[in-house]
Amino acid sequence: MSLIDISGNLLFIAFFAYILGTVFIAGSIKRNDGAASRAEKWGKIGIVVAIIGFIAQLGYFITRWIYAGHAPVSNMFEFTTAFGMFLVGAFILIYFIYRVKILGLVALPIAILFISYATMFPTEVTPLVPSLQSHWLTIHVITAAIGQSILAISAVAGLIYLLKEVDPKTPSKERFWLEAILYCCVVIIGFIVVTITFRSMGYEAEFTYIDKTGKEADIVYNMPAIFGMNEYDLKTDGVMEPLIEMPALINAKKLTTVTWSFIAGTIIYLLYRLIARKRICELLHPLVKRVNINLVDEIGYRSVLIGFPVFSLGALVFAMIWAQIAWGRFWGWDPKEVWALITWLFYAAYLHLRLSKGWEGRKSAWLALIGFAIIIFNLVFVNLVIAGLHSYA
Repeated sequence: MSLIDISGNLLFIAFFAYILGTVFIAGSIKRNDGAASRAEKWGKIGIVVAIIGFIAQLGYFITRWIYAGHAPVSNMFEFTTAFGMFLVGAFILIYFIYRVKILGLVALPIAILFISYATMFPTEVTPLVPSLQSHWLTIHVITAAIGQSILAISAVAGLIYLLKEVDPKTPSKERFWLEAILYCCVVIIGFIVVTITFRSMGYEAEFTYIDKTGKEADIVYNMPAIFGMNEYDLKTDGVMEPLIEMPALINAKKLTTVTWSFIAGTIIYLLYRLIARKRICELLHPLVKRVNINLVDEIGYRSVLIGFPVFSLGALVFAMIWAQIAWGRFWGWDPKEVWALITWLFYAAYLHLRLSKGWEGRKSAWLALIGFAIIIFNLVFVNLVIAGLHSYA
């Protein structure tokens, strides 16, 4: 068995360990008062299984690193799996500080979604493009990912806080937006479903188009083209013609993927509502009845307090040093750079509002979720749809 096969098996083990960990933690929370000791055992087993999964994924990360000869964070598959691993690592660390296992009920499923999402992209180890052949790849990307994963724990805590505090049966703006957040999680499942579906069908459509430099290029769609590349020319017979042509700045292939994900996610969500006859937030509400909201609020704040300087170092300071080395300038207003700055400014505003204006509790929880939404937007939409110097990812 080759090293890359071992790496893939370790990721597979981690994936199912996270699923089992989620099940055990959920089982420990949905306990009867008379079975507290058994529930405690379930909770401990869930944490142990999550740790085993984290160690397995760390083994995947190290073996892939050895096989590739560089840190496995150079494309969407590698970065997204690494982000999921760092998120679980942050949860485990915070669990041993605060002993709040319910964080795993949200953090582990998010990691599962990240790994599932990642596997929809090409998983092969490929040579680095010239701009990535630097030790700053390891320093910049891994530090930024660790910072983002710690910041993500604040969103995990914020979601748990709001699931406890927002009444799922009473119509309100907060209930609407909380459900919208959970719907977005279903959209990720929709992405996985449509990718697997069209991949199993062997769908391919070849196009030529004019890129943003004015040169002709080739591209292959693996889903029916809703959006066409700039000045496209369809080369495959018997496939869907794009409905709308996009400018060169937009990667129409990836915008098509995002659109199909929303279509599939919406269908899945509506089917769930039709069958369950309740909102997702109403389904999850009983799991958070015993949550200490003051402690959860404190965890969310502390996560930003720790994650913000780490993110600042990785996503801005190290990024600018590398940009100067690779491109001869510290800042160039590339879309990825702009959104990294927006993320930094948002969390700076979070800390200001928390410390100076007393925005605690619900306000703090909503800010944490908005911040995580910005991180996900940067990871998904900016990486996939907007053409820029980071489009290789």
